[in-house]
Order: sequence, then C-alpha cells, then structure tokens
Amino acid sequence: MSWKNDQVSRAETEKIIGLAKSVLDVEGDFVELGCYKGDTSLLLAEVVYEYNRGLLVEKSVDKVVEEVWKSGGKDVEETTGEKVRKRLWIYDSFEGLPEKRLEDESVLGEAFRAGELGVTKREVKERFLRAGLPVPVIKKGWFADLTGDEMPEKIALAFLDGDFYESIRDSLRLVASRISSGGVLIVHDYTNPALPGVKKAVDEWLKRQNVDYQIVLL
Repeated sequence: MSWKNDQVSRAETEKIIGLAKSVLDVEGDFVELGCYKGDTSLLLAEVVYEYNRGLLVEKSVDKVVEEVWKSGGKDVEETTGEKVRKRLWIYDSFEGLPEKRLEDESVLGEAFRAGELGVTKREVKERFLRAGLPVPVIKKGWFADLTGDEMPEKIALAFLDGDFYESIRDSLRLVASRISSGGVLIVHDYTNPALPGVKKAVDEWLKRQNVDYQIVLL
C-alpha cells in the first residue's frame, strides 16, 4: 500500500510503521485512538494482516480477502475460522474534534475547532473494504466515555492522536496499564505548537509513571 496521510507526515508515518513491525512479537493487539479518516489505521492494518496471514496456511491470501469482502468486513478469525495473533482496534468520536480547554489554546491552532476533522464510521469501514483488508474493531465514542472493557486486554502498540488535552489524558488512562512489557506507546502532536494540550497531558502523566515499554513522542 502506498503512503498517504493527511494528518501525519511521511517521516512520522514511516517511523510509526517501523515501530509497529518491531513489536509484532510482543504480546497484545494494536490500538489507535483518534483515527480520523483511517490513513494511519490502514497502514497499521496492513502490518497486522501481513503478520497474521503467515499463519493462514490453509487458505490463499486471495481467498481470505475474498471471504472478508463477502462477509461485510468481519475480521479474519470470524470469517475464516483461522486463529490470528493480533488485531487492530480503532477508536474515534466520528463527530470531529471536541471543545477546547484552556490547555489547548494557541494562536497557531485556531483552525482546530469543535466539529472539525469529522468523518463517519461507515466511511472509515468502507476504506478497509476497498483496500481488501480485514476491517478492524471500530469503536465509536468520546474517549472520556470509554471504559477499559472496550479495550483489548493486552496492547503491543498504542497510537494516540487525539489532538487535545482531554482526549490525550483520557487515551492514556485507557491504554497505559494495558501495554505489554516491550511494547510501544506513540503520541502524535507532542511537538506540535498548534496543539499544546497534547504535551501538557503527556507531561503530567509522565510524572506519575514508571513503565517497562517504549514511549515515542512525535
């Protein structure tokens, strides 16, 4: 799949995919909180699919893709009965950005307003179908309303792209304790001056943490 991402730079995308490939043997699934149109999701899904299809010895790749398409986007295990080692879970409000807090205010970030970056869950799902990739677990909801029960039990890679202070704070609450030893936590926009709430939320969280996984701040 060729690189394409409206929100994450090419260099950042290459780093994310490299990190994803580096933790394939770490126990747990991949999660993305803040998927927008699913550009990064599709690339992560491809990494997971390539990893899992090595286990699908009884079915050709073309056959698996055909069955996934006919199933309306069910995952590989549900469609084929084959056991997979990893899944991708993606989360988004699918209602665009929430309201800003004081921590998010920046002259450079005036374009980031409530309701911006909106996309529907159906649009994202259809992108996976068009790409011939198994549809991941897609959860719709504000991160503040999600609970641990809606996350995978163990996580090998977490990619957080929530843009605002509360979104990142809530994302960290959901995933931090579930990341396996040797896994990776990636936070996008930490270095983006237009979105200062991201850095503030992460810095507050880091003061209270002692983790055994890699933290990558983009």
